Amino acid sequence: MSKAKPLAPKPAGRGVKDIARERLAQLNAGEPAATLTECLAVDFAALMQVVAPQVGADAIGTMRAQAGLGISRRMALAAYILGERLGAEGFEQLKSHRSDTVRGWACFMVGAMPEMALRERLDRIRPLADDAHFGVREWAWLAVRPHLAAELGEALQLLRPWTGDASERIRRFASESLRPRGGWCAHIAALKSDPGMALPILEPLRADPAVYVQDSVANWLNDASKDRPDWVRGVCARWFAGKPSAATERICKRALRSIGP
Repeated sequence: MSKAKPLAPKPAGRGVKDIARERLAQLNAGEPAATLTECLAVDFAALMQVVAPQVGADAIGTMRAQAGLGISRRMALAAYILGERLGAEGFEQLKSHRSDTVRGWACFMVGAMPEMALRERLDRIRPLADDAHFGVREWAWLAVRPHLAAELGEALQLLRPWTGDASERIRRFASESLRPRGGWCAHIAALKSDPGMALPILEPLRADPAVYVQDSVANWLNDASKDRPDWVRGVCARWFAGKPSAATERICKRALRSIGP
């Protein structure tokens, strides 16, 4: 996959209503979003008409009619339509599109692909998990998380090598995709009751040099503290022992923010 160029910071309004009409037109024509607010402002029906008019007026009409759904449900719906109408060829076309929303649809197309081994699904999502755009990286783990949760043991085994990848985005995916609670997603009950299952993922990241990864590991542990506070305290006490790195200290302090040492 060809990598999108990192986005330069741009001024943004307080909400979708503050985005200029000209800017909305650019987003709906396939320009990448620079902020979360811009991501949320995209008109999926208008963008699909530009990107994949071959899906048909009925499909685009369905997207227009469902514009009131939450963003995650609309992403999944768009991916279902595109997968049904365009198939695997469509995925290959969309996964490198300029628009981050379109690449996000490609993420959910991976999640919707039927009868696929978890290893292959992770292989397909990996370039999108390493995308230059923050939004695509979030869609990548959200799109395949249900499959990871359903095959948790295998997921932990397959993601263990990702923790040693040269890309901080890939290392972060290994942690973020399996947070016990997470955001905008269903909880993983097995990890809420037994967070120790994920230590093969967390241990290699305990002193990760990237703040991006540190925040994910800290949030993972903070999630776990809602159900197993003593377990989180124990992990952090063990990690604090000896001479912990500054990264480990930062992770533990953030992990314990809801419960204290």
